[in-house]
Amino acid sequence: MYRVLFPEGQLECARYERTDHGVDLYDEDGVAVAFVPYANLHAVIDEEGFEDDDAEPSVV
Repeated sequence: MYRVLFPEGQLECARYERTDHGVDLYDEDGVAVAFVPYANLHAVIDEEGFEDDDAEPSVV
């Protein structure tokens, strides 16, 4: 699962696709959930990397 952060809040999605103007978000069944323009996109986080309770997120 991915967590997508933007000014109005956040969404979860199973996958996403980059387009020329933003990201298209899809659920587990491949149904489009939302479109977030790059101008409003703060981050796309792969939650799989945070399943370990002892893991600390890295800042790049």
